[in-house]
Amino acid sequence: MGICTSRPPKPNPYGARDNHTQDDHTDPAQTPIPLPTPFKLSPFLSFFTPSPSHNRKTGNSTPFRIFRRPFPPPSPAKHIRAVLRRRPAKKAEAISEGDQVVELDKSFGFSKEFTSMFDVGEEVGRGHFGHTCSAKFNKGERKGQQVAVKVISKAKMTTAIAIEDVRREVKLLRALTGHKNLVQFYDAFEDYDNVYLVMELCEGGELLDRILARGGKYSEDDAKAVLVQILDVVAFCHLQGVVHRDLKPENFLYTSKDENSQLKAIDFGLSDFVRPDERLNDIVGSAYYVAPEVLHRSYSTEADVWSIGVIAYILLCGSRPFWARTESGIFRAVLKADPSFDEGPWPAISSEAKDFVKRLLIKDPRKRMSSAQALSHPWIRNHKDVKVPLDILIFRLMKAYMLSSSLRKAAFRALSKVLTVDELFYLKEQFALLEPNKNGSINLDNIRMALMKNATDAMKEFHITDFLASLNALQYRRMDFEEFCAAALSVHQLEALDHWEQHARLAYELFEKDGNRAIVIEELASELGLGPSIPVHVVLHDWIRHTDGKLSFLGFVKLLHGVSSRSLAKGV
Repeated sequence: MGICTSRPPKPNPYGARDNHTQDDHTDPAQTPIPLPTPFKLSPFLSFFTPSPSHNRKTGNSTPFRIFRRPFPPPSPAKHIRAVLRRRPAKKAEAISEGDQVVELDKSFGFSKEFTSMFDVGEEVGRGHFGHTCSAKFNKGERKGQQVAVKVISKAKMTTAIAIEDVRREVKLLRALTGHKNLVQFYDAFEDYDNVYLVMELCEGGELLDRILARGGKYSEDDAKAVLVQILDVVAFCHLQGVVHRDLKPENFLYTSKDENSQLKAIDFGLSDFVRPDERLNDIVGSAYYVAPEVLHRSYSTEADVWSIGVIAYILLCGSRPFWARTESGIFRAVLKADPSFDEGPWPAISSEAKDFVKRLLIKDPRKRMSSAQALSHPWIRNHKDVKVPLDILIFRLMKAYMLSSSLRKAAFRALSKVLTVDELFYLKEQFALLEPNKNGSINLDNIRMALMKNATDAMKEFHITDFLASLNALQYRRMDFEEFCAAALSVHQLEALDHWEQHARLAYELFEKDGNRAIVIEELASELGLGPSIPVHVVLHDWIRHTDGKLSFLGFVKLLHGVSSRSLAKGV
């Protein structure tokens, strides 16, 4: 085995930093500064350090901060989990279970042939948990091919969680294959001391380096070229049921120094599988790019889209949308502040580009665009390399529609008839990807074939069975494009648009003609699934017009949203 040359520590482009264990930095939770707002989040937000944005006349906007090195403290590469969810690592490589001490099992079952298959070259990056070296295959079909080897020290795996993190990262890398913007994973090896992850060698450097080289400002066309690649690979991961959880410029590498070389997503050390209706609660990621719902400990794939929104903001203007000198200040800005679009160069940037970024940085994840929807946005969809992929979101929405009452389905159909050309573009793309039959309709077989066509091992294990079971009603009937539009639209996303009120009013007029009828409160409660213990007259009395007993406009809008436990608690 070759020896990695000794070099000064530098950032590891393949993520061999401390992704899995605690950081040596001071724990900010020890700072006894009271939070002046009534947040009820996680324990680490029991403190707050004011950010400079509080002195601004714009109130909620964050200050303009040029994106350049060196970064002001803290580094955006510092992981939230490493700083705030400090795991109680044991000094000894054992854990206690009652009165017994159980040795940690650090055997992963990976191949032991690393030293015989590779000649290791120089070190290219280092982190607390390991380092990365270049290497070459020394035999077989790939003899002479250069690769990157992420070396993870077993001595640093001092908890069962750290060991499981490594297992999950390898499982993810093996399951996700075949996308042009995903770093290629070759295999995992181990010996007594280390785990070795062998991956494609990307020699073009980080996206972050290119941003800094440009002074942080990209033209709109150049920004599109970057964002198309990021959105495409993230949409691919989301369809497979994988959320990255640490998207940032440092985690995208160029394959070569060429200006137009391909961009590759790397570092799945914080990634995880997520089922269609599952919410994750681990606080992980990097401070400047973390989504609000991550801080609230309830999130899914939408959190990645927020991170892409932060990257898009940086690309277009060279500053961070949310900035502060402390983690607590950053988190408060993410939760409460609105990014500024008033300072230069934003006035000179197109309205479509600004709308694109704003719709990625919506704090409510239900109203945020999905990664596939972002590729359908008017600002980006006409770029030469754009191809709208199948969206995981449509299956979630179709499932909710199939479970809806006949009254609510009528409301959705009315709303679908007032969609604009831009809104219909995305739905037409998604319907075409389901490859409708000659009569222009789809059934369960179309959905099964579309999923299988796009499936990797990740989706086959976690998604297909769940999706097909939730849409089982389509086994016995067909759905045409008109009904598909009703089934696959998101009321929450439409509500985030400036013309939502106009949309809703026009839809209500159509509903009045075709679907509205006199309703008994008990009947409406039954259709909405309200149990006998719920005071339905209190909840639903303002949904119905007193003049004729039909749904009011307010009732129509609330029917579109459905009834949640949260709305019932508020007496809505």
